[in-house]
Amino acid sequence: MNPGSPTPQAGILNHSSRIGTNIPTNSEAIRRPQQEVRYEDEIINTLTKAKNEGKAENTIKAFRHRLRQLSKVADLKNPSEAKTVIANSRLSNSSKSSFCLAYAWFCKTNEIEWERPKYKWELGTPIIPTTENVTKIISASTKRYATIFTLMAEIGVEGEELHRLHRNKIDTEQGIVSIDGTKGHTSGTYKLKARTAEMLREYLARNPQEHPFPQPKVMSEIWRRVRNRLAENLKQPDLKKIPMKNLRNYSGAQLYLKFPDPIGIMRHLRHKKLETTMHYLRAIVLNGEEEYICKTATTPQEATQLIEQGFQHADTIDGIHLYRKRK
Repeated sequence: MNPGSPTPQAGILNHSSRIGTNIPTNSEAIRRPQQEVRYEDEIINTLTKAKNEGKAENTIKAFRHRLRQLSKVADLKNPSEAKTVIANSRLSNSSKSSFCLAYAWFCKTNEIEWERPKYKWELGTPIIPTTENVTKIISASTKRYATIFTLMAEIGVEGEELHRLHRNKIDTEQGIVSIDGTKGHTSGTYKLKARTAEMLREYLARNPQEHPFPQPKVMSEIWRRVRNRLAENLKQPDLKKIPMKNLRNYSGAQLYLKFPDPIGIMRHLRHKKLETTMHYLRAIVLNGEEEYICKTATTPQEATQLIEQGFQHADTIDGIHLYRKRK
């Protein structure tokens, strides 16, 4: 270990999102000076290489944060020390793995030999909100954000993907949207429901920019505000457990309940691997609601309206068609 470099024990983690943070044990908070970020030029070179090789903006930001944090408690040019600090941290295995990935890019860029450790962890079961709760939150939003959240719930688009969406990727007349994938997703084209297409046309008329959708952080913050306020007003604290990103899970679940075809869901969510899709399908089976809204139709017009509202034909009794939709 190099003289003057922080010891691995100084890097023991005290929080799942921090590295090198020492929390005082006494009741009085102690203000500590910030450790110096070392190898800043090498970190910048690493981020530049990652960007040049097509890594997403959010990935690059994550690399920067993790490398800067790691540099405060370990010598980045001493791979053995970096490995020890990460291994002895109080992070989850998934977080340790993310630090190892960032450091692997640092080593690759700066020609440092390092054998990357492998950490295993169980993927948590994805949360799939109910139609009732999603509808409540969207209905409580402003017209601007109701449009944004409706798009996410309908086509499973990520916030970053929506933010990057250019106007020329939207066919307003036919209600068709072409999404360029991020975070490892493929690209895809979606035909919107008539109501959603009309909401989008009104949105674009009020937002004439080439990229009319806000930053994903802004979308998430608005979602949290609306959701938390609604949870307080309705005395439903469970609403606070629904993050905006779960609208994507909801979108896939709704399609699966109508058409239980894993390949179709994979294309809808733009996954590259069927294994990823099956992970979400497992959640649908485990968390699927058994309560339904039921309606009847006796004419083609009534049946058409129910289908457009997301109802699925369940049975026919004495000439009366029964439809149902998951709550």
